[in-house]
Amino acid sequence: MTNPMQSKSRGTLYGLCIGDALAMPVHWYYNRQALFEDYGLVTDYLAPRNPHPDSILWRSEYVAPNSKGEILHAQAQYWGQKNIHYHQFLKAGENTLNVKICRLLIESLNQNNAYREDDFLKRYISFMTTPGNHQDTYIEECHRNFFANYAIGRPLRMCGLEEKHIGGLIGIVPVVVFYFNRPEKAREAALAHLALTHPGPKMETAGTLIIDILLAVLNGTPLKAAILENLEAQKNPLLGYPFLKWLDDPDDWVVGPRFSTACYVEDSVPAVIYLALKYHDDPQRALIVNTNLGGDNAARGSVLAALLGAAHGVETFPDRWVQGLLEPLPDLLSP
Repeated sequence: MTNPMQSKSRGTLYGLCIGDALAMPVHWYYNRQALFEDYGLVTDYLAPRNPHPDSILWRSEYVAPNSKGEILHAQAQYWGQKNIHYHQFLKAGENTLNVKICRLLIESLNQNNAYREDDFLKRYISFMTTPGNHQDTYIEECHRNFFANYAIGRPLRMCGLEEKHIGGLIGIVPVVVFYFNRPEKAREAALAHLALTHPGPKMETAGTLIIDILLAVLNGTPLKAAILENLEAQKNPLLGYPFLKWLDDPDDWVVGPRFSTACYVEDSVPAVIYLALKYHDDPQRALIVNTNLGGDNAARGSVLAALLGAAHGVETFPDRWVQGLLEPLPDLLSP
């Protein structure tokens, strides 16, 4: 029988996958009408389709300085084209690149029985520079910056450039789960890991908030109470909004008009807090709402679902979502 902590741990990691996979086909749709016309109300895993009307892949670019920095591989041919879906070759229930990289981190944590930056970086570099390891067309700016600097010989811990995208918060979750019963170690290791690809004060502020809430929930505090405690303390600038006042408003009055649906943590993290507070006891609805709000719903959904899974355990997610994941993350063997 699964004990409560095992269920919380597994729920957190499954949440990372579920929130991402559910939103993947409609990732970065900023026009909600177009999202609905193309996919309807998304409640289950779907395969992505071209064309993607809101895709800006055509204006994204990456040219490796040399062969060491080559990470686009066969996907390079699609960069610069209009209406290409960011995840065009992924299947229903499959995860985007940021979650796939979490698998490398979990394997490193389990095999070393500790967080080891050097070991993770070795796995990360090998994975990204080997053709065929994933089929995701889009590679986020953080990875492009890292490998551009890696290729020209910068020290590995100095390859990341200052960041502010919520996708970086996905990677800290396994570290927090691994060290859940050692809070200071969890904070130290998670923030160190974040800084490898997402350095800078905005990411540290966002990471600290998610770490604090996740640690509290993993150690038995209900999700709503953990958020309210942080709201009352007002130690984090990302919490300086009247969340409680807005709970009765329609979600699309809050996420979009008040908090941009884009990737930047100054809006995306407060949006996660709003949805987690409002739907703290209804994970299924929380993730359906998040998905259909569009924008960077994949990263936002991954972080949101991790918090909900930590609060309620893996059993909280519909069986069709749990069983429908193509490659769920492995369990963590906490020290």
